[in-house]
Amino acid sequence: MDWLSQLKSAKKSCMVQNNLKKVHYDFGNGKEMVEEYNMDTNVVTRRAWKVKGEMGGEGEWDIELGDPEVNPTKEQNLIIRENSGQPVVSRRNTRINLEWRIRNLPYPIETYSVTVDNEKNCLVVKTTNKKYYKILRVPELDRLRIAPQHEAIQIAHKYNTLIITFKKPKELLEFEKKVLEEVSKIQPKNFGDMDCKPS
Repeated sequence: MDWLSQLKSAKKSCMVQNNLKKVHYDFGNGKEMVEEYNMDTNVVTRRAWKVKGEMGGEGEWDIELGDPEVNPTKEQNLIIRENSGQPVVSRRNTRINLEWRIRNLPYPIETYSVTVDNEKNCLVVKTTNKKYYKILRVPELDRLRIAPQHEAIQIAHKYNTLIITFKKPKELLEFEKKVLEEVSKIQPKNFGDMDCKPS
């Protein structure tokens, strides 16, 4: 079953809160997804997947799109923490682009190389000084079985942040339009009526 068919057949509910339309998908196989749409732009600003706990518990939400959530309680309980100066990747979405922002990368722009790995269908970020290497998956393209094209990539660097912009292919833009049509059919519930836990 293709991805659009899976979305159409999933059990869906939604709510509106603070100019965001939050749509919950239950695929019936233990897999759940939540998307948040900006109601002014109709662009998905956040996408999260439910990850089951190792011991069969409630599990956590894995953020695919949008800034990761900070859990202060969890952070306080950690004995070993990542250095706050380590590079941090976050993903953004606009009407025409997919974006990655990698913070804490202080090197000048000519240091960076962003290429497409055709075998793994991903983007590869590396530096000429061999201080940073990262594989960036593009799940939106994977789900539609579209190979990323190198010509779609642009990079910029400011405030110690590498900004990678990937122009959405026509197939993805058409797919997003169809999904938006489906989402517009869902009647929002009041916050107290939600049968899911929004991320």
